[in-house]
Amino acid sequence: MDFKQMTRALRLAWWLPVLGLVLGAAAASAITLSATPVYTSHTQLFVSTTDSSSTSDVYQGNQFAEKRIASYAELLTSGELAGRVVDRLRLDLTPGALAGGIEATPVAGTVVLDVSVTDPSPERAQAIAQAVGAEFIDLVQELETPAGSTVSPVKVTVFGAADLPGSPSAPRPLVNAAVGAVLGLLLGAGTAVLRARLDRSVKEPEDAAALSGAPVIAVVLKDEELKDQHHIEPHSSSRAAEAYRQLQTNLQFLDVDQPPRVLMVSSSVAGEGKTTVAVNLAITLAEAGQRVAIVEADLRRPRVTSYLGLVAGVGLTHVLTGQADLDDVLQPFGDGALTVIGAGPAAPNPAQLLASASMASLLAKLRTDYDYVIVDAPPLLPVADSTGLALLTDGVLLVVRHGSTTQDQLKQTRATLERVGAKTFGTVLNIVPPRDEISSTYGYDNDYAAEPTPAPAG
Repeated sequence: MDFKQMTRALRLAWWLPVLGLVLGAAAASAITLSATPVYTSHTQLFVSTTDSSSTSDVYQGNQFAEKRIASYAELLTSGELAGRVVDRLRLDLTPGALAGGIEATPVAGTVVLDVSVTDPSPERAQAIAQAVGAEFIDLVQELETPAGSTVSPVKVTVFGAADLPGSPSAPRPLVNAAVGAVLGLLLGAGTAVLRARLDRSVKEPEDAAALSGAPVIAVVLKDEELKDQHHIEPHSSSRAAEAYRQLQTNLQFLDVDQPPRVLMVSSSVAGEGKTTVAVNLAITLAEAGQRVAIVEADLRRPRVTSYLGLVAGVGLTHVLTGQADLDDVLQPFGDGALTVIGAGPAAPNPAQLLASASMASLLAKLRTDYDYVIVDAPPLLPVADSTGLALLTDGVLLVVRHGSTTQDQLKQTRATLERVGAKTFGTVLNIVPPRDEISSTYGYDNDYAAEPTPAPAG
């Protein structure tokens, strides 16, 4: 996934980082409020040698003390020292628990040890820090005094008296909330990127074209008007209407010498909006002055007649089985430029009917009588009805639903059409969210409505 894809993933799922930020800050704040405040008292210990009669002795003593510093830091946090402090102050703590609250850090390049003691009580933290200094001096004296001698060559001095902390050292509400917010933001952003990476649906026109093997000749935005009534109103200026006009224009230039006239509109699976595309393409072509016939060839789930408010009782199956003539089932729509042939009653053998010689003869007659014939066919993957039908048309217009059709489905659809030698001449990326980046790429985020006509001067 490149930077552009990551940016797009974050833009589309912007709510995930925001949600992570809010939840991270809230979680950190909740943990902070439930945590017991602790206080830290600080003191400093100075390590030196007792033999300093000359400059060279002082230098050697400092070198000796510096080498001892790291060992003394470990000694300060040992259970031995903690046990002595527990006994000295008569604390209700184990040496291990007390040692966990003591921290000793050598100051680089010096013979100084920074000691900090953390405890829920500020007074007890100060008392423990003072006791640590006193007990450490005694412990060093014992460890460093040579056998047979009463004087230790190492001297430890407390020169930074333990302070009484006035405010808790932890928890820190603002810092914790900020850290939680940042971690939540990063987790949310990572989730958004991972979600996009695992998403196998088709969302980019480039991907749709590459997977289908045909160029994207229209991008149709999600439109509430189409959701309710499935077809655009005559001369509508909606974004969806403009998209269908672009589709109609692009169809005429797909092949200048032999433009497709009998078009099968289908999709990979159901629910991708192929019938809505077929209906509105037919309406747009008729609006442009073309004589158009739309054939409701989805015999299993016919939708064309219901979308257009026409009679669904008679239609294609009657003609294909010889029970009616073509003229008997034609239904005009609108001003008469669009003619509809409904599916008719359900048939037990839809695949055979749609690939029959009768269907070929019907399409040949319609080709003679109309400028365009739009065939609304069943989806290609669930049933075999459209496979043979595709060979009787000039080509297939494949409808791909944005964020729903998967890459594997589109690959399989392409393979199905190529296997029988059918031609896919174009792809429609359908039901694209208006806020998607594609809408701005295709200029759909700009309103270019007609200017109102000025009133005549009177």
